[in-house]
Amino acid sequence: MPKAYVFTRYGGPEAEELVEVDRPVPGPGQILVAVRAAGVNPVDWKQRTGYRRPGESGERQFPVVFGNEVSGVVETTGEGVEGFAAGDEVFGNTVAGGYAEYALLPAEVTAHKPDGLSFARAATLPVAAATAYDGVRQLGLPAGATLLVTGAGGGVGAAAVQIARSFGLSVVGVASEGKKDFVEALGAVHVPSGPGWAERVRAAAPDGVAGVYDLVGGEVLAESAELLADRTRLITAGAPPEEVERLGGARVARARNAAVLEAVAQLVVNGDLDPHVTGTFPLDRAGEALRTVEDGHARGKVVIEVSR
Repeated sequence: MPKAYVFTRYGGPEAEELVEVDRPVPGPGQILVAVRAAGVNPVDWKQRTGYRRPGESGERQFPVVFGNEVSGVVETTGEGVEGFAAGDEVFGNTVAGGYAEYALLPAEVTAHKPDGLSFARAATLPVAAATAYDGVRQLGLPAGATLLVTGAGGGVGAAAVQIARSFGLSVVGVASEGKKDFVEALGAVHVPSGPGWAERVRAAAPDGVAGVYDLVGGEVLAESAELLADRTRLITAGAPPEEVERLGGARVARARNAAVLEAVAQLVVNGDLDPHVTGTFPLDRAGEALRTVEDGHARGKVVIEVSR
């Protein structure tokens, strides 16, 4: 039987386990993929604690397979799926987990993997890079404007910096002092996080910032709003809708379609976006991969590779 890394109840790492599961069967509009790589994201461990994304409802059925993004090879397709066939190399969001040897993907959020894109890099795009792309597009800032990205050293932040730069924007990135070289290598002006960060942003961008892409929430989000003349240019992927709406901004509106996946993949192929895969782990060490992200030590993206 195929293997998958799951959580068996809500809680901490003690709820995680590598188990054998039935091979999934694709339903209408779904694709069964033999997984080659799975991206690791903070939302993965947060879901283990009981977190739900805005708009999510319904009870989870345990055990729950970890993971929200994968790349792999099509095994078979469900009823009504067009444009995909067995043997196609693809990547996309998952229906019900991706830290596994097999995963189901919804056809509408699955894209063909370009030849110039590795499985590992492709697996990092559906969550972080697509979220970054959606947010930068949502802000709609003109070329030459300055964008502030808080949490610029994380997966979404690093992608947002690079995507904004590819759109002709100047970027100021707030991140820890330890990520200074990383953020600057992405093409942003680095501002150290911590007390007084907003004043340091004002010094780094004396003409002000035209938009804010927040990935932190809380007090950082509130202080970010004070830096804007037009608070409709404030978006967040790091705070609940009600928190940012009180400040005059909005959550990132996710497109969740194949067109966005194709766009970010092309940015990687063109050299405009580097997912910065900094750690790879086999499936039987998925727990270590998740700890790297959960402990906050990851710089760039962590990937689980599934051998065949």
